[in-house]
Amino acid sequence: MSTISYYTAEGLKKLREELDQLKSIERPKASQAIAEARDKGDLSENAEYDAAKEAQGMLEMRIAKLEEVYSNARLIDESQLDVSKALVLSNVKIKNQANGMELKYTLVAESEADLKTGKISVSSPIGKGLLGKRVGEIAEISVPNGKLNFEILEISRD
Repeated sequence: MSTISYYTAEGLKKLREELDQLKSIERPKASQAIAEARDKGDLSENAEYDAAKEAQGMLEMRIAKLEEVYSNARLIDESQLDVSKALVLSNVKIKNQANGMELKYTLVAESEADLKTGKISVSSPIGKGLLGKRVGEIAEISVPNGKLNFEILEISRD
């Protein structure tokens, strides 16, 4: 059963570009590698041919998976999002209740998550815990080493 994924315009564009790259560049390369290996003689003892066929199979699986993801992708209409609570594409400033440390995250779809740039997935433990919370509320989040309490200080959209 396919699940619907929500994307920003940028994330959906990246997904489409990756799919196009695999189909138009990587697929012909894989076919060429098979043709070159086939030209080298007996296929029953040709490890290069077997490796090229396996690589092509993996590529086709990746393409099929991306096509499924793309077909179930939905573009997020930011103008329709409620700004009073933490949702996908919200910038959320939180304060760790245990140590007083303040952090700022942008909640994004799983495929767009990048911790280095402060983008966390809404399907991650912290992302799930922040969803639906309003400014002033405490989010109790279960993480592998226990529970963390975060106070929601600010919610905004860029």
